[in-house]
This record gives sequence, C-alpha cells and structure tokens, in this order.
Amino acid sequence: MRSLRDWGLACLLAWGVSAAGLAGAGPVLDRVQATKAVRVCIWPDYYGITYRNPRNQQLVGLDIDLSQALGSDQGWRVDYVESSFPNLVADVLGDRCDVAMFAIGMLPQRMQQLRFTRAYLSSDIYAIATRSSSVVRQWADIDRPGVVVGVQAGTFMEPVMAAQLKQAKLVSIKPPQTRERELEAGRIDVFMTDYPYSRRLLDNADWATLISPPTPFHVLPYGHVVRPGDDAWFAVVDEFVARVQRDGRLEQMAKRHGLSRIVVRN
Repeated sequence: MRSLRDWGLACLLAWGVSAAGLAGAGPVLDRVQATKAVRVCIWPDYYGITYRNPRNQQLVGLDIDLSQALGSDQGWRVDYVESSFPNLVADVLGDRCDVAMFAIGMLPQRMQQLRFTRAYLSSDIYAIATRSSSVVRQWADIDRPGVVVGVQAGTFMEPVMAAQLKQAKLVSIKPPQTRERELEAGRIDVFMTDYPYSRRLLDNADWATLISPPTPFHVLPYGHVVRPGDDAWFAVVDEFVARVQRDGRLEQMAKRHGLSRIVVRN
C-alpha cells in the first residue's frame, strides 16, 4: 500500500506539478505521519466556526467538525492551538500549527504570505446594530458623519471598511473588548461582521438586528491555510477540502451550524 506521502506526491504530479517543483517537499507531512497527530490553529471565539461554548468549554462549529473529519480520514489525533486573526500569519509561519482552520478570508496580503486551499465558504459583509438604534437603521445610514463603526481587529472587515468609509469613524476592537459589548455600551453605533459571526448575535441576543447590504458589498471566499514550501502537505489538505465538497459532508456539517447559505459547492 502506498504511504500517505506517496499518495500526496502522486496527486501533485497528476495535477501537473513538475518533479522539480517537489524538491524538498514533505517535512510537515512526514512529521504528521510519524506522530499521528495534526496541529490545527483555531480562533475559539468564532461562533459557528471554531467556538468554545462558555457553558461547558466544548469546541463546536463547522471547522471543528471539518478538522475532526480530517483527522478521522487519516487516522490522526487533532491537537488544537489557539490563534486569532491578528496572530494568524505569525502562528502559521512560526510553526505553531500544521494547518489553520477557522474560515480565513482570502485577502491579498494573506495570500502573499500563506498558502490557501480551495475555497469552501464565501461570505459578504453584514452590519449589526441595536434594534433600538436611532442612528443606524439601514445600510445607507452607516457611512455618515458622526457614526462610529466597529470592526474586529485583524479580520478582513478592517481593511475593507477602512477603504470604504468616507464619513463615518472606524474603530478596531481588540481583546478583551468585544464588538457586542462596545455596541451595547454605546461606544460604537454599529459593527461589521461576516455571515457566520452574525449568527451568534441573531441566535443569542434579542437586542441585535442584522442589516444586509442591498447589493453585494465585498464577497470574500474562505479557505484553510498552511505554511508555504511543503507541496505534499498542501496536497493532502486541499484534497480533503475537495473530498468533503464531493461527498456531501461539507454541506451536512454546514447545515448543522446554520451556514448552508455560504457553502462553496464543488
């Protein structure tokens, strides 16, 4: 039987990668095979994706399910490493994890430093305001003088909104502060998020309301991320994404977490 490494190399050759391009490939895959364990970076505050339930400390979400499926498919233990969007590049390039799986937007600056799998989700930007707000009631109210708009530091919403807002003030929110607390406290009038995170508010806060853009605003695909330089390891992770798209597991898992609307289908 061929080893997983051999299988990964065969996949690359089948996809047209030259033998010369495989030179030096394999250290991550070799280590994962040897230890039978894969280190997965997650952001444990990403509702619906990689979320630690505060009631029981259990990790739940689409990428928790997907990472467990990756481990199960290959017979590997999954070890989670806490990360975040601000720390993503440093954690992946610094070898804190073998793959980052927390719905990572394919921003150009990230793609210059990290290697993305094929997309498995795609989300636009949405706004969250309070139901009682007299300042922001519709999308057109956001970019107006005096409006304070919050974004989570390090997320793709931060550079997008910095470029888009012409009149409103942008505030980047860093832990331990949260967008929800800043909104409830009145220090911001609205915050921007993606579809998965919006579910957290809609599912748990009756004071929040979702404001959708009237037309597509900034739709971004999401993928999983590995460190560049190991083509064999990338092939294994990328093929896993393709496999769960083909066999229906991605769709089933996304439905379980209320994310069917943003699934990228094969």
